[in-house]
Amino acid sequence: MKIGYKLSSEGFGPDELVRQAVRAEQAGFDFVEMSDHFHPWLDGQGHSSFTWTVFGVIAAKTDRIGLATGVTCPTVRYHPAIIAQAAATLAIVSDGRFTLGVGAGERLNEHVVGQGFPSVRGRHERLREALEIIRLLWRGGYRSYEGKHLQLEDARVFDLPDELPVIAVAASGPVSAGIAAEYGDGLFATEPKPELVEAYRKGGGDGPRYAEVPVAWAADEQQAVRAAWETSRWAVTGWRVMSELPNPVNFEAASRTVTEDDIRQQFAVGPDPETHVAAVRTYVDAGFDHLVLQNAGPDPDGFLDFYRDTLAERLRALG
Repeated sequence: MKIGYKLSSEGFGPDELVRQAVRAEQAGFDFVEMSDHFHPWLDGQGHSSFTWTVFGVIAAKTDRIGLATGVTCPTVRYHPAIIAQAAATLAIVSDGRFTLGVGAGERLNEHVVGQGFPSVRGRHERLREALEIIRLLWRGGYRSYEGKHLQLEDARVFDLPDELPVIAVAASGPVSAGIAAEYGDGLFATEPKPELVEAYRKGGGDGPRYAEVPVAWAADEQQAVRAAWETSRWAVTGWRVMSELPNPVNFEAASRTVTEDDIRQQFAVGPDPETHVAAVRTYVDAGFDHLVLQNAGPDPDGFLDFYRDTLAERLRALG
């Protein structure tokens, strides 16, 4: 089992993300994962730097820790040819430490280029085509592609790594889990649903299975709850909301009725290691083996120390 640390590109500026990544390596995490957003979820988070630039700096300032996008949408804001090139380059400069996490995207980030945001079915169709294009370009040589939604004309990625990145495909239901099995090398999820793993395996998937575990650490439990409510209450709204709203102000409105009790139900909060171990065990029992701790607490350094000194050995024993 591998344990990762979530870098909140919505909650911290780029220099701080790099610093946290270096500290995560020192604390013993196996990899860091970072979302690829244009907007934060809430205005109060206050940040949204360019993930690919930040990861390049992290690759240069670390030696061992893996890197993963969690996740990139390669169909609207980006053309898949650009992602194929970016991922290949990052794989090279990180000495093979990069995993490309991809998904169907959220309106929050994709609508900004003025091309609208497709239906769920349309997103899945585009994601399949994007993955076909990325795979095609990674075979080398000049390539063209004519899909229903996406096209490629005489394109070549000149700098390819000796070992291509793993592609982990985000899934929230059986259709996207099937896409992960057929077109990806791994699965990516945000909920401890065993049915996602079952659908992935039924479709022939046998790669790494990533999942984000929502936690909020603080020395005082109430401080942890309050910090998670202030920055991460959007997560309680569920994927049907999270994928559809266009701007932070909409998430402010949608999460207005979220209470601190809601936070306690969804996040492992406070300083008790038993709470965090129990939360992670839920994901292990569901079949996930690459677990990302997504800390919404107010003290990143305190959490990193907590992981190193108290949590790491106990979590690894679960696998």
